[in-house]
Amino acid sequence: MTTATRTDAASSALHVADSHDVIRVHGARVNNLGNVSVEIPKRRLTVFTGVSGSGKSSLVFDTIAAESQRLINETYSAFVQGFMPRLDRPDVDLLEGLTTAIVIDQERLGANPRSTVGTVTDANAMLRILFSRLGEPSAGPPIAYSFNVPTRRASGSMITEKGKGERTVVRGAVYHGGMCPRCEGMGTVSDIDLTQLYDENKSLNEGAVRVPGYSMDGWYGRIYRGCGFFDPDKPIREFTKKELDDLLYKEATRIKVDGTNLTYMGLVPQVQKSYLSKDIDSLQPHIRAFVERIATFTPCPDCGGTRLNEAARSSKIKGISIADACAMEIRDLAAWLRELDEPSVAPLVRALVDTLESFVDIGLGYLSLDRPSGTLSGGEAQRVKMIRHLGSALTDVTYVFDEPTIGLHPHDIQRMNDLLLQLRDKGNTVLVVEHKPEAIAIADHVVDLGPGAGSAGGEVVYEGDVAGLRDAGTVTGRHLDDRASLKPSVRTPSGALEVRGANTHNLQNVDVDIPLGVLVVVTGVAGSGKSSLIHGSVAGREGVVVVDQSPIRGSRRSNPATYTGLLDPIRKAFAKANGVKPALFSANSEGACSTCNGAGVVFTELGFMETVSTTCEECEGKRFQASVLEYKLGGRDISEVLAMPVTEALEFFGSGEARTPAAHTILGRLADVGLGYLTLGQPLTTLSGGERQRLKLATHMAEKGGVYVLDEPTTGLHLADVEQLLGLLDRLVDSGKSVIVIEHHQAVMAHADWIIDLGPGAGHDGGRVVFEGTPADLVAARSTLTGEHLAQYVGA
Repeated sequence: MTTATRTDAASSALHVADSHDVIRVHGARVNNLGNVSVEIPKRRLTVFTGVSGSGKSSLVFDTIAAESQRLINETYSAFVQGFMPRLDRPDVDLLEGLTTAIVIDQERLGANPRSTVGTVTDANAMLRILFSRLGEPSAGPPIAYSFNVPTRRASGSMITEKGKGERTVVRGAVYHGGMCPRCEGMGTVSDIDLTQLYDENKSLNEGAVRVPGYSMDGWYGRIYRGCGFFDPDKPIREFTKKELDDLLYKEATRIKVDGTNLTYMGLVPQVQKSYLSKDIDSLQPHIRAFVERIATFTPCPDCGGTRLNEAARSSKIKGISIADACAMEIRDLAAWLRELDEPSVAPLVRALVDTLESFVDIGLGYLSLDRPSGTLSGGEAQRVKMIRHLGSALTDVTYVFDEPTIGLHPHDIQRMNDLLLQLRDKGNTVLVVEHKPEAIAIADHVVDLGPGAGSAGGEVVYEGDVAGLRDAGTVTGRHLDDRASLKPSVRTPSGALEVRGANTHNLQNVDVDIPLGVLVVVTGVAGSGKSSLIHGSVAGREGVVVVDQSPIRGSRRSNPATYTGLLDPIRKAFAKANGVKPALFSANSEGACSTCNGAGVVFTELGFMETVSTTCEECEGKRFQASVLEYKLGGRDISEVLAMPVTEALEFFGSGEARTPAAHTILGRLADVGLGYLTLGQPLTTLSGGERQRLKLATHMAEKGGVYVLDEPTTGLHLADVEQLLGLLDRLVDSGKSVIVIEHHQAVMAHADWIIDLGPGAGHDGGRVVFEGTPADLVAARSTLTGEHLAQYVGA
C-alpha cells in the first residue's frame, strides 16, 4: 500500500474526536424534571417546547447551561473563584459532550441610571475614541467625552521612580472627564418637596421625619439625639433658621455619640445619595412610592439632558457633537459614519459601523445610543445581548436562548429566525426555549416536554423533527397548527378614553379614542410606539390598573402564598381555629424551624467550592417547628396546606371547617390565570417566566379599577394556554371592565373587539396610528404589515 493510499484510507475513516456529536443528559431531576434523559445533536438548532411550567427552563438553563458554566468556573484558580458566584452542580446523573454555554436570556439589562444602550454594547467607547481623534475643538482624551467621568483638578508633589526617585511639584494638574457637573452625568436634576420630608407639627422624638427607614428607635435616633444641632423634643416649626438648615442641608459631618464615631448628614443630601441617585424602577415599591411623592425630575438645564459638560458638547465632527450622535437613531448614525472619509481612523469607523449595523439587522435600528438600558423591554434587552455574539469568531459554542421572539411583531420574527440560523451555520449548537410556531418550524430537532405543568410535567414526551411533532399527539403537536378565527360579532363600546397630542418618545402628536367596555388590542412592529402611547398617555390615570413586564423579584423564602397575600388569611384562619398567634404559622417568623430558620434546607459552605444544600433533618423540609404542626385546620397542618396545589386548596378553603372566603377569592384568581397546578409554598425562584407573569396578573386582578392594561400577557405562554388567556380576557370584559392589551400574538388580535395599529415602521418611521377598527376590517383592508400577517394567520 502506498503512502497516498494509506492517507486516503485514514481520512475516510471516522476520527474518534468526531464521535462526540451529541450532548447527553441522563437522569436530570432539577425542579420538576423526573429523571429526564435526552440526547441533543451538536451544531444544530434544537427547540425545546411544552406548556408553561413543563420543565423546559429546568432542563436547558438550570441543567445544561448551569453545568457548562460551573465547569468553566472551575478552570480558574481558587483565588479567582472566591470572587465569582458559586454554582451548585445540577441534580443529574450524567452530562456528556458539553461545550461552552453562552446564555442570552430575557433578564432586563441593569437598571443602573448611568447605563445606556451605548455603554452596554461598547459602541460609546468607540465613539469616544473617534471624537478624541477628529473632534474640533478637541475636548481631550477619550474619557473627556464620557459622562461617567468627572473633570478633576489636583496639585501637590509627585514621586517618579527613576533611580533613587525624583520628587516633582505639580500645580493645577487637570484630569479631563466629560461629566456635566450640575447633574453629575445623570441627565436630570431633581426638586424635592420639603413638606413631604417631615411633619412640622411634630418633634423628632415624635416621629416628624417621614423618610422610610428613619426610625428614632435605631441609628438615626441616636444620631439626632446626640448630634447637638437641635432639640429633638421641639416641634420642627419652632426650629430657628440655622437649626432647620442643619436638619435639611448640612453636609456629612463626623460626630461622636456615647463614645461611638458616627456621621451626620442633612435630610436632603442623604435622600439624594440614598434614593435619587438610583434608578427609580430598581427601588422597592414603598421606596419608589416615596420618591415619586417627594421628587420631580426635569432635564438638567446646564447640559439639556445630554449628561455631558460644555467642552464635550462643543467638540464636533462635521457639525455633529457626540451628544448629537448618541441621540440619533442607530440606523441614521450608521449612515452618517459611512460618509466619514478619514483614513487615519478607518479601522475604528469600520468596526463601529459593523456594530451599529448589527442593531439594524436584529431589528433595533430605531434605538439610540443614549437610551437608558433599564427602559428596554425584555425582548429588546435580549436582542441587544445578541449583538455581542453576531460577529464573534468563536465556533463550537452552545448558544442558549429564552424565547427570542418575545416582543416581536410577526414581521420581525423571520429576521430573528435568520439570525438563529446564522449562528448555527457558523458551527455552533443553538438551544432555544420557544412557543411560537414560526420559530419551532425552523428547528432541526425538537424536544417537547410535558405532558402537563408542574408535578404533571417534567417528562420528554417527544424527540425528533417538526414533521414528527405534528403527528405525535402531544399537547404541542395538537396545537401547533391552531389558528384563531375572527369573531362573528364584536362588543359595542360603552364610551371612549380620549388621548390628545401624545408625543412621548417617537409619537407624533397622536390623537386617538380608545373604546371602553370592550377588548382593545394595541399592536404594531417593535418600536412603533405602542408602549409609549399606553404607558405615556393612559397609565397613571385614575382607575387604570397596569400589569407591565417588570420582573417579579423573590428569594427562596417567597412563594405564591406570600406574593399574592394569600398567606395572611390562611394564618389568621389557623390562629382562630387553634386560639394562638398568627405569627406561628409563618416560616419567616415565630413558627420557623430553629435549625434551618424556616428555609427547609441547610446550606454548608465549603470555601471556594460549591455550597452544599441538604434537607433540614429537624423539620424534614417542612420549614416549621414540630409544635406548630400539631395545630390543625380542617384536619391539615400548615405545611400540608402549603404543599397543596391551587385547585385542591380552592376546594379545601371553599367549604367545611376550613372555609375562608378571603383565601378562596385569591385562589380563584390564581386558577383563572391557569396556575391551578402550582403548590402554594413553591419557591418563586423555581417558577418559569410565564408562570411569574401570570402570578403577577392574578395579583393585579385584585386591584380596584375600571381599566386594565396588560403588556404582552402571552409572554411565556404555550399555544394551549393562549386559549385560556383569551377566556380570562373575555371574563374581565364581561364583568364590566375595559381591557387594553399591548400584543403581537395574532390569536389575541383576532379575538379583539377593536384594534389600534401603530406604525408604519419603527422609531421616526413610526409613532402614528395607521389603523383603527375591528379585526375583520383590518384583514379586509390589508393596508398595514399587521393586516397582512393577520390575514395570513386566519387564512383570509
